[in-house]
Amino acid sequence: MADPIPDQNNIKLVSTEGTGEQRLSLEKLQAYMQWQYGMFIHWGMSTFDGMDLSACEPIGTYNPTDLNVDEWISVARDAGMRYAVLTAKHVAGHALWPSAYGDYSVKNSSVTTDVVGAFTNACREKGIKAGIYYCAWDNTNLFGMQVTKDWKQYAYGMTRTNDAYREFMWNQCDELIDNYSPDLLWVDMPKVLPLDKRYELYERITNRKPEIYFGYNHSCQNGTEFDPTFAWPSDFMTLERNIPNAHNGHAKQDYFQWKEVLGKNYYIPGETNDTIGREWFYHEDDAVRSDKELLGMYMATTGRNVNFLLNCPPDKRGRMPQRWIDALTRLRKNIDLLNLD
Repeated sequence: MADPIPDQNNIKLVSTEGTGEQRLSLEKLQAYMQWQYGMFIHWGMSTFDGMDLSACEPIGTYNPTDLNVDEWISVARDAGMRYAVLTAKHVAGHALWPSAYGDYSVKNSSVTTDVVGAFTNACREKGIKAGIYYCAWDNTNLFGMQVTKDWKQYAYGMTRTNDAYREFMWNQCDELIDNYSPDLLWVDMPKVLPLDKRYELYERITNRKPEIYFGYNHSCQNGTEFDPTFAWPSDFMTLERNIPNAHNGHAKQDYFQWKEVLGKNYYIPGETNDTIGREWFYHEDDAVRSDKELLGMYMATTGRNVNFLLNCPPDKRGRMPQRWIDALTRLRKNIDLLNLD
């Protein structure tokens, strides 16, 4: 069993004089920054239909033949990762836990394993912080809404949720917090929620579990500016498929944690999320990135004081593909060599 990768950055505590307007303390947020390196796990209905924006698939489409969640987290631990984030419900709307809200979950699938429960248990057993991903965009639990397969409609700002859906979403998020007590909640596609409803969900979850890290996905940004119309409020900022910006253009290459949002100063850690291949969900023909590219991604994120969440999607069996395991093993060796310098 491999130990976590040693801290590379020697992150310095900022002064507590003027602690900012954020909900969590500087010490709590800097503890999150020490996670550094984690595994994103995209898995679910989209694994089986091959579409990121799945819609209304028959529940039998989800049919793993050799599901082994414990293996996923063992791979993350042996890669030196400190945390993992699982897609508990993606755009397809299929819940990977036996939700009491709606019928579209593993409780009615041919394989009824509570994947979220197995995931959080494995994380705790192996010393990995457990993060749960929940997608606000849902193409199956419609409550009178329209199915949306066109990414442009989302990208151009369509707010498409209604009160009935939001009550459903709130209840499912309550389940995830109450039943699994994750360390982090990662909410995707926040633009489909009006700003006041984003505040409402944030306050609901953080009142339920004050010590949780809560983040709305800020999407394809490099960390230069935090757009409050898109992903506010959040305890951290996500940089989807982006390397963090240089600190004010200076030679020292740091993501700048202090940000002004709506006229107030906040300390907001960053996280880059990207893929070990090119796809979020598993595809047979998705080739792993080169060792040089993966190491460069790791160095460019953690070297700028931003966490690196690397997506490693399990296959249709429910197993971690060997090519991912091999690449992660080589990456771990290369990172260890860096830390010897």
